[in-house]
Amino acid sequence: MKVGNDGANDKRPNDARPGGDGGDGLPLTAREQRFDIRIARDGTWFHEGDPIRRIELVKLFATVLRRDEAGDFWLVTPVERGRIVVEDTPFVVVEMAASGNGDEQVLSFRTNLDEWVECGPDHPIRVVHNPENGEPTPYILIRNGLEARILRSVYYELVDRADTRGHDGEAEVGVWSKKVFFALGRLPGG
Repeated sequence: MKVGNDGANDKRPNDARPGGDGGDGLPLTAREQRFDIRIARDGTWFHEGDPIRRIELVKLFATVLRRDEAGDFWLVTPVERGRIVVEDTPFVVVEMAASGNGDEQVLSFRTNLDEWVECGPDHPIRVVHNPENGEPTPYILIRNGLEARILRSVYYELVDRADTRGHDGEAEVGVWSKKVFFALGRLPGG
């Protein structure tokens, strides 16, 4: 993978360069590229079909990872940008820590790249249910439209900490974090 291009020393702002800003908030460079990088559903990063084994390199790439309004994933540096393939989410949650109780509880999550986030208004949890079998898949927002899929073992920890509350004649199961209730699902016949 080539890094940099002929415009690497161009100190003008992106909108002053030929091509400017593509309207998606991602800087354009002389040449848009498609990097042969894929992030598998389990959070493993691949380059040209082989796993990237240096975690420091993966962490570096993650710092320049962006998602545009169309849902495409990009690695963006000041001098180039290239598309990558992400099978589900770029990160997975591998650990949870909790402090406090009830609506005062704070849930913290660690990703496979050792980044911690505290669940709350800026880092909400959402659960998507498979339309075919109803199976839940939970996600948490990490930053700038980038989410992490919460591994099943961590999801079970969440369910163990869940509260039930009534809402519009139904019972809703969820967790509190930073005074926000995050629904995990509904109870049948609730």
